[in-house]
Amino acid sequence: MTAKKIVQDFYKSDVLLDSEKVSAFLHPDIVLEWHSSKGYHKLKYNQIIDLSVELSKAYIRSKARISHILVKGNMVSVRYAHYIKTIENPREEMLLAHFMVIWELKDNKLYKGYQMSQL
Repeated sequence: MTAKKIVQDFYKSDVLLDSEKVSAFLHPDIVLEWHSSKGYHKLKYNQIIDLSVELSKAYIRSKARISHILVKGNMVSVRYAHYIKTIENPREEMLLAHFMVIWELKDNKLYKGYQMSQL
């Protein structure tokens, strides 16, 4: 499977809400450096799995609408908008944030990520 296909599959609808599916994409030594509108976060494997579990408690749908994807070797850059539906309001799709991330893949898994997000 290509690096581009792996990243596209990771951002398919609802994958981020299923920690088992998320774990299948993650390299055991993954590090995600994330600059968000709330500050800087450095997440490792277990923290990313925990985030997926927390997301699944609050949201019933998760959809990433990818607008740009660029590939160079084992590096994939993705620009997307992340939409969710909450448990409290399952009929309304809401924009969670805009994201830009650069993924480095190793052994066909997400290995290093550099992400920025804006509400």
